[in-house]
Amino acid sequence: MAEQGTISTVVWGTGNMGRAAIRAIDAHPGLELAAVLVANPDKVGRDAGELAGLDRALGVLATDDVDGVLASKPVAIAYMASGDIRPDDAIADVCRALRTGAVLVTPAIYPLYDPTHAPAEVIDPVRAAIAEGGGTLFVSGVDPGWGNDILPVLLTGVSSTIDQVRCQEIFDYSTYDQPDSVRYLVGMGQPMDYEPMMVAPTVPTMVWGGQVRLIARALGVELDEIRETLERRPLDETVENVMGTFEAGTQGGLRFEVQGIVDDEPVIVIEHITRIHPSVAPDWPSPADGGAGAHTVIIEGSPRITLSLEAEEEGGNRAAGGNATAAGRLVNAIPWLRDADPGVYDALDVPLAPGAGKLPSSGKQATA
Repeated sequence: MAEQGTISTVVWGTGNMGRAAIRAIDAHPGLELAAVLVANPDKVGRDAGELAGLDRALGVLATDDVDGVLASKPVAIAYMASGDIRPDDAIADVCRALRTGAVLVTPAIYPLYDPTHAPAEVIDPVRAAIAEGGGTLFVSGVDPGWGNDILPVLLTGVSSTIDQVRCQEIFDYSTYDQPDSVRYLVGMGQPMDYEPMMVAPTVPTMVWGGQVRLIARALGVELDEIRETLERRPLDETVENVMGTFEAGTQGGLRFEVQGIVDDEPVIVIEHITRIHPSVAPDWPSPADGGAGAHTVIIEGSPRITLSLEAEEEGGNRAAGGNATAAGRLVNAIPWLRDADPGVYDALDVPLAPGAGKLPSSGKQATA
């Protein structure tokens, strides 16, 4: 049972995002980890602290009893199960949880990053579940997510003039231990005539177009259209990493843009530069510090602003660091969402919560 004044919170899924969410909830002074839901039978009965990679037990054992956990009426649920290759199942799970009246945060449903433009087959069942149970939903992450919605919008607030807003994710995916996603969704290690699902026509707009529209809405820009560009490069040599062997001649890198167009010019751009090894496409941009990954925002205008952000977690892993910031954005939003009216919220609605209570304190009251 949650301590008085804390918000009982469930983590549903313990993959890369779920581990980060458990750590974020454990560290949050206003939240209490109430349960952990898993699908893998090998994880049932294991302590949440072990699953999250903490050096201590949390006293919460993982379970696969979804009905039992939802019947306990948790105040909040961090739904961290993947929606990449099971979008219909993810939507069904989210609706099921919303019918209990819970606050639900998740990165799993891409069309709901910008719910005002979500297709009816996605948004209608979600709104029906909220009408039935009174739940509250916020969908976000890092990319798509805060790295290409509130962060660039914040930087435009110190600009005098703006010609273009560009958000880049530049990553070496060899540290991204999700072989199914990397090989089949992104296409790394596949023949060059293979069409990766992530960059099939219209898919990048489905995933990242919402971020382009959110930035445009924040800046009062009416877009004429959204366009996509794509470039792919092969591996020159065979490489090995935690996901296995990637053969020479197969896809080793891809670069794509989702562009918000005004008067035939790209004024808002979400760009991905993805490699499976640092040797691929040396002429493409790389992280400013030479590391394995970064999220960069470039505001072309006066002044010209470039911000490169690198996050590390789990022993310096930047993919894990990005996941941790995504979990942080979602988990830290729970108290605000708990006090909000039932509904579906986006990144422009939900304020970025300061890390109050997370710095070491001597017990003295803060002064103005």
